[in-house]
Amino acid sequence: MRFLRDNGLSLAFLAIFLAALVGQSFAGLANTNEELAMHGLPAVGYLEFVTSSDFLVDVAENWQSEFLQFFLFILGTIWLVQRGSPESKKPGDEGVGSDEEQLVGEYARADSPRWARARGVRGWLYANSLLIVMGAVFVLSWFAQSLAGHIVANEENAEHGMPPETWISYVMSAEFWNRTLQNWQSEFLAVGAMVAFAIYLRQRGSSESKPVGTPHGTSSVEAE
Repeated sequence: MRFLRDNGLSLAFLAIFLAALVGQSFAGLANTNEELAMHGLPAVGYLEFVTSSDFLVDVAENWQSEFLQFFLFILGTIWLVQRGSPESKKPGDEGVGSDEEQLVGEYARADSPRWARARGVRGWLYANSLLIVMGAVFVLSWFAQSLAGHIVANEENAEHGMPPETWISYVMSAEFWNRTLQNWQSEFLAVGAMVAFAIYLRQRGSSESKPVGTPHGTSSVEAE
């Protein structure tokens, strides 16, 4: 019970994610089989569908935009601030901070992570590990999306008697970037809206909101 309480937020979102992914797989299978039936083609099974390029491209397309969103947000909040937003540091705190502020090297506490005491490459890697992992997942998801999308595009070309295209030509095509930018713009809008709305709006009890009575121009950091 203590494990569930201490990890409730991550476990809840993991459960929601898995439920949504399974739901997407069944909805996608039904949609695919409806389209196949319209063309007089046999239906595909569940396992065949979830291992297909069609399913992978839809999943990876959303993953890469989400991780790009967080990568850019983490990077942006190092150097950029928004007065009054709980999503931002207070004005004047821009930058990576001193070793003393970040509790690294000689300033690490007894209970600090071991790599927080490390110097050189290990210390740099740990100090930037969140950004590195988010960026890596974005790049891998984008690459997976491009490979799966390339296969799907060539399958459609074959159905219409058109010659196959190379991976390079696919990732430079209008179709690929139309799908990609559709996802990116919505993610950037959501982050920007959260940053701005949280200046003036409140949600009592949420760590993503300032305390209800905090002035609009004060960040939650300044209010502490």
